[in-house]
Amino acid sequence: MIELMIICSLILLVCITSSKILYKFGVPILLIFIVLGMLFGSDGIVGIYFDNYELTYKLCSFGLVFIMFYGGFCTNWKMAKPAAIPSILMSTVGVVITAGLTGLFCHLVLKTTVLEGLLIGAVVASTDAASVFAILRSQKLNLKGHIASILELESGSNDPIAYMMTIIILTLMSNTGSQSIIQILLSQIIFGILIGAILAKLTVFALKRANFELEGFYPIFITAIVILAYSLSEWTGGNGYLSVYIAGIIIGNSKIPHKKSLIQFFDAVSWIMQIMLFFTLGLLAFPSRIPSVMGKGVAISLFMIVIARPIATFGILSWFKIPIKQQLLIAWVGLRGAASIVFAIYAVTYNVSVDQDIFHIVFFVALFSVGIQGTLIPRIAKKLDLVDNESPVLKTFNDYREEKSTQLMEIIISSDNKWANKTIMDADIPEELLIVMVKREGEVIIPNGSTTLLLGDTLVIGGNNLEQLL
Repeated sequence: MIELMIICSLILLVCITSSKILYKFGVPILLIFIVLGMLFGSDGIVGIYFDNYELTYKLCSFGLVFIMFYGGFCTNWKMAKPAAIPSILMSTVGVVITAGLTGLFCHLVLKTTVLEGLLIGAVVASTDAASVFAILRSQKLNLKGHIASILELESGSNDPIAYMMTIIILTLMSNTGSQSIIQILLSQIIFGILIGAILAKLTVFALKRANFELEGFYPIFITAIVILAYSLSEWTGGNGYLSVYIAGIIIGNSKIPHKKSLIQFFDAVSWIMQIMLFFTLGLLAFPSRIPSVMGKGVAISLFMIVIARPIATFGILSWFKIPIKQQLLIAWVGLRGAASIVFAIYAVTYNVSVDQDIFHIVFFVALFSVGIQGTLIPRIAKKLDLVDNESPVLKTFNDYREEKSTQLMEIIISSDNKWANKTIMDADIPEELLIVMVKREGEVIIPNGSTTLLLGDTLVIGGNNLEQLL
């Protein structure tokens, strides 16, 4: 046990320090951690033999739960709302189009069976949000228009769709029958959305009225809700990933206490899960097997980059009169990542016969996509003149790390103030504002969400651009 703890701590330190060096050069985090895993793996320098697909799938599924929740939790709905419809269509219809075209390509060109081709297409159909925004952050790039919002919502919400398609095709391959497919599809969507939404609403209701003695109880409480949302959804036949993503969006865009500390907590948890997930996937891979699938991997990657993804993108976004340049960039930024590899592992562990080495094919496609597409994103964005140098990179996120020019201001609660006689939690105060203290009849009150603002109170407020917010 002690040896395992030493190895795990050293791996974390190596991952963090190496990413610190390579991050500045725009090398995607996904690529760094996976390559490190390969170096530690069976064919690597360290030579840790590991081929347990079942354990890997369980670990990676657990990691994806928190990664997807954090993706929803950090989505700023006010910023993303104008791009919601095209984003949702890209994450649903776009995924189906991409998967279908890729599946047909595998069948007609690579000579797979129809179902195996569609299985590969479904597995690689989703895009990776973590890699895209890691690149944008490292290069300090923000994109013009609603490109960032479209990419964020699409990448955050298309994993559940790809997962559903994977389950459906595997069910067809196991000869379960068409009726069960309809039942699976309905239960995945209905229970996934309902359970996530109900638990999220109950969580917001509880947090507004609970006053935990220790601030550390708040992230523990939400962590329990995240695990419950996933497990309860899966237990009832719903889509657990969809459930936690919906829960994340609702909780993250609600007024709850200690949101800033919660953001920081789940940001750290998300990074730990990404390191664990990406490193484990690299550890599971056998680089010696990659040459045998390289031809198929390159063919699938090029087909998706040049044909499948552009057809899906232009076929959907053209209806919204989005400029051609923006569509070209969105088509290019369709990176395949960790979720695709995890779904490939699920296919391997499912009780069906698959002739193709689907894990290593998808593994190579993800590496090719992140390595080639990912590193060229900044260059292509600049070539298309779509880099916004005036807005912060994280404008699409509920993120508090880019605060600057913080100001303090005092305001008095008068009779015509809409906050009068309301608790801070219920007063509809902009999230960008922080009430530092309340002065009342010569006393200083340190406020919390249940503090009621009375007539005559003097509020000391902190925030950025207070004149625009008040």
